[in-house]
Amino acid sequence: GFLHYMVDSCEFNSSKLNDIEYIYSHYYNKLEYIRFSSSVGKFVGYTEVGIKNAERLNNGPEVINRRAQKERYCFHNVGVFTEAALTKS
Repeated sequence: GFLHYMVDSCEFNSSKLNDIEYIYSHYYNKLEYIRFSSSVGKFVGYTEVGIKNAERLNNGPEVINRRAQKERYCFHNVGVFTEAALTKS
């Protein structure tokens, strides 16, 4: 069988918005073929299919939505995670 999945992740060193990187990746059979990174600000393709999809997504509303996810998804959850970790240490 074939496996396709997407991963949202937030990489951070502190709870400050500038120190957070939001990454949204698509994988097919364990191979990442396209990624959105908030530090780049657009989709980047790593395979022939990924490059074609990146061009399409960067010219549509999806790229604008992903740019907002750093604040909407990461900033909120990093704050919750940091608060929970600090109160237990």
